[in-house]
Amino acid sequence: MYNDAYTARMLAIRLKPEMEARLERMAKKTGRTKTYYVREAIEEHLAELELAYLALSRKKKPGKTYSAAEAKRALGL
Repeated sequence: MYNDAYTARMLAIRLKPEMEARLERMAKKTGRTKTYYVREAIEEHLAELELAYLALSRKKKPGKTYSAAEAKRALGL
């Protein structure tokens, strides 16, 4: 899965005991590691988190609003 172009970096996280136990049970049942499932969850949901925080940021600091005519002029249409 990893090659020379990929350099693994360590990240330590604290989990609630209940979540740690759930990961442990799932890892034992499936033969995969807890790290595998944490990495999968992060990869699956990181884009959603990025979009959500970007939306919140834009809501707090909205950019300039353009009318349709202004947008067409700016784009040379």
